[in-house]
This record gives sequence, C-alpha cells and structure tokens, in this order.
Amino acid sequence: MIRFILNEKEVATSLPPGMVLLDYIRYHKHLLGTKIGCREGDCGACVVLVGEIRDGELCYKSMTSCLVPLSNAHGKHIVTVEGINFDSELNPVQNALADEGATQCGFCTPGFVVSLAGFCLNNIEATKANAIAAVDGNICRCTGYKSIERAAARVSELMKSRNSEPAAVFAARQKILPHYFSTIKERLQNLMNGQLVAHTTSPTVVAGGTDLYVQRHDELTKSDIEFVFDNAALKGITREGSTCSMGPSVTITDLMESPVIKEYFPAFHRYAKLISSTPIRNMATIGGNFINASPIGDFTIFFLALNTKVRLVQTSGDREFVRNIALRNLYKGYKVLDKSPEEVVTKIWFELPGKNSYFNFEKVSKRTHLDIASVNSAIHLKMNGNVIDEAGLSAGGVAPIPLYLIKTSEFLRGKMITENLINDTIGRALEEISPISDARGSKEYKRLLLGQLIKAHFISLFPQIRVETFRAP
Repeated sequence: MIRFILNEKEVATSLPPGMVLLDYIRYHKHLLGTKIGCREGDCGACVVLVGEIRDGELCYKSMTSCLVPLSNAHGKHIVTVEGINFDSELNPVQNALADEGATQCGFCTPGFVVSLAGFCLNNIEATKANAIAAVDGNICRCTGYKSIERAAARVSELMKSRNSEPAAVFAARQKILPHYFSTIKERLQNLMNGQLVAHTTSPTVVAGGTDLYVQRHDELTKSDIEFVFDNAALKGITREGSTCSMGPSVTITDLMESPVIKEYFPAFHRYAKLISSTPIRNMATIGGNFINASPIGDFTIFFLALNTKVRLVQTSGDREFVRNIALRNLYKGYKVLDKSPEEVVTKIWFELPGKNSYFNFEKVSKRTHLDIASVNSAIHLKMNGNVIDEAGLSAGGVAPIPLYLIKTSEFLRGKMITENLINDTIGRALEEISPISDARGSKEYKRLLLGQLIKAHFISLFPQIRVETFRAP
C-alpha cells in the first residue's frame, strides 16, 4: 500500500505503483489544477512539490508529476496548486503573478505558482535570481517573461525576513502559504515510510524515471518494477581519501548541493545549469544517465573524462556476483552495454581532481537551457608544470555511444600545452569520431563543434594561451 500526504490529507492507494503521479492526481483525486502538457517533463504544466525529511530537516523539491511513478511519492508530502490555496483569497504568490500581469490564458499559471511556492519552502537565500531559477522548468507561450520575473522578484521579497526559521514554518506563520505546512514535518515523521517492494522475477529498474517514462509511459504503468529512487543504500556522496564515491540514485541536485562536489568542481553549478531544468535535476539520477546510454548523456560525458568506475551486482538466490568496470568500457554500441539485464549498478566512484588537475565541461545545444546537446565534451588534465602528465577527453553527439577519446587522450600525455598542440589535438579527435546528421545538426557541423569545444576547454583552463581559428576539414 502506497501512503503519502496529498496537500493536507493523508492518502493510501493500492493502484499500480508504476502509474505516474499526474494521472493519480487528476483522474483519481480529481485535482485538475495540475495540467497535462507535454508528458515529457519539459513544459512544467504538471509541476508539483515533493516534501520529505532528509537529515532531520523538511525539504521540498519541484518535480514534473508526468514522470514521477506513484511509488516515488510513498512517505512524502505531495503538494498541488490546490494545496497552496487559501479559502477565500489569493495567496501572496498568486497575487504577485496577477498584479504583474504574469498570466494570460492561465494554462501554465498553476505550474509557475507551485514552483514559486517551492521557492518559499526552501531554505535558500531569498534573492531575485534564486526565485527566477525556481521557475526555470516552467514554460509560458503567451505571456512576456519580464512580467513573470517581476512577480518572482516580489515573491523573493516575501522571504527576506526569514532569518534562521524553517522555511515552511515561516511561510505558514507569515500567511504566504496555508497554516498546515507548519505541521507537515511532524506528520511525515509519524507516517509509515517503508521501502516498497513491487517486483517478482525480472523487474525493470526505475530510479527517477525521467527518460523511461518519456519512452514507455503506458508500458511502465503495468510493469513489474524495482523502484530504487529512495533506496538509501544507493544514495549518498562521500569522500574516501582522494576518491569520491556515490550511489547510482544520486540526483543532479544532490551533486549540486554536495560539499565534496562544490569543493573539487567550483564551476559545477554552471555546468549543471546547462542541463535540463530544476524539476528534472531534482529527479534525474546519475546511474540512470549512465545506463540509459544516450550518446549525448551530459553527465555520462562529464564522468567519462574522470575515468569513472561502476560496480555491477547480480543477485542469484543468496549469492551476489560483483564486478567493477570502467565507465568507458560499459558502452559497446548504440544502447548496447557490457551488462546483463540482471546486473544493477550499486556504486560509482572516481578520483577527485588534485591541486595540479584541471577540469572543464562544455555543451552546445539549440537552446542554452532545457535542451539536449548537439555536442558536449569534458576534459580532465593532470599537469606537471606546463606538461600534461595524464589526460582524459570525452565527447557526446559524435558517435553511436558516449565516447571516451582514447587515442586523443593518449596523444596529450607528456605534451607541453601550446597553440600547435591544441590544433593537433583537434585534428586527432576528428579522426576518432563518426557523427551523423540529424535534427541536432549535420555531421559537418558536429565535427566543427567538437573542434570548437576542445578549443574552449583550453581557453577556459589556460586563458593565457592564444588559439588561432581552426577550421574543420
């Protein structure tokens, strides 16, 4: 039985755990403020808030309910737009949108309201920039975004006097949101919250579901599924000496909030902002990104350059069969893995960059945000003065698989960084790739892009070097 708090009421259901939360909300609870839009997590019309207790604190994340399996709501607080309404008046978030003319047809408005309410429920700095960032997963096609930005700025002002008080308590006390939010932490602590077992023989493993539910929505509703998103054994980011270890169910947001990642990758927040949107980053897992095996998987490319390893475990009866494999060796062909269907990823680890190490990630897509890459690339260099001791270069969108450029990485070792070396590196890389023409660009364009991204790596990491214009053959 799946149990959670939906707005102010506790609910329980024995409906299929693979059903998406959006369908449960609309068709079974008849809460129609949560809209059906793209069903791919792009438009934000179906955004809900998901509250849970983590490390003793109540925290809320925005998520696109069209991609959230019902099982992933178990033991949590799910908030729809109806759950932030007052009985006889608009709340301050709704007033801000109305007063600034930030709504027209109104279809997208509930999603914006819910996302901004999520901003009010999070213990983050109350700035205009953070409020605007909270709605980066919401699309409006008929209202000027400047009016939405003005409304977001007004919402940020509401939270500036919070100080150290828990955000949910402050928002309830200030009548920004209904009073019941101040009781949710205690109610969740009292709510039965055991991990669900919803599989029998050979289940499909589902974590965040951000790609699987786009591809297989109807099938997964009735499938035998093993849900791993909330499996504590598959979460967490830890430093062990010079090694960073993480569980495969770690989300992009977990990485963005990790002290370890912040320390060793100071530009990580900038990289992550190029990838998807806040609701999807709150759901998408690193293990899922790896196993999805998309040739343009952003974080697969990111971690390939770091010589990342993964642990695969297969359970048979009371025995476990364990093997470790380099991420670069996992991919054998388009969507073909060196992995049996029975094996699951249980651990991911890589060596953290040292003081003489340099790392950079680049991505080009048709839109700067909320878009898949035309070409992406990452580089990791270990330096001895001006000489490259070790190198790792990866690229996406230029081969049937997420590509680790073996020959180019080997070519860089032992070389001094010069303009000529950079151009020679580009030439070597172009010999390793085999892009195709598709909706994201012609093969010639992708070859040119990779050359430009390699230049961007070196210009970003070593700005003192002047690189002449390179033209791909």
